[in-house]
Amino acid sequence: MCTSDRLAVLCLALALVCGAAHAQAPKLGKPIPEADIAQWDISAAPDGSGLPPGSGTAAQGAKIYAQKCVVCHGENGRGKPFAALVGGAPLTSGIDTTKSIANFWGYPTIIFDFTRRAMPFQAPRTLTNDEVYALTAYILSINKLIGENDVMNAQTLPKVQMPNRDGFIIRFPDKI
Repeated sequence: MCTSDRLAVLCLALALVCGAAHAQAPKLGKPIPEADIAQWDISAAPDGSGLPPGSGTAAQGAKIYAQKCVVCHGENGRGKPFAALVGGAPLTSGIDTTKSIANFWGYPTIIFDFTRRAMPFQAPRTLTNDEVYALTAYILSINKLIGENDVMNAQTLPKVQMPNRDGFIIRFPDKI
């Protein structure tokens, strides 16, 4: 048998072995429909891309906060039993400084994104887009970053200047 015949036999044997191995794959799972993926593709970037339609004001957010948030974040966002949303000294005071919305978070869209995904703690992803915009407006207002009558929506929210905006190294600078 010549070298080219041996090579042909070797290739055929490999093809048969690979085909048999492939046929025995466990075939776990199934393809996910695009509509199902879209329900979880809810990221809001610092530049505002990904923000949904809707709007809200701090006054609207105060009512929602009293119903759904105060039990964890305390009166006026002061904290207890969980994280404070207001207060905290400048971060230059040291690593142990309490981190809050105004002294730590770099972009207002991250507040929206986190609230929409994770709050309220006992029932995440149950808030409507309007409720999340209103709560974000309330949180920004109690931190004196916007006025209580300012409307937050996909156009206005990314324009809010956070005090610690330049305190981070941006992983995706093209999204700002």
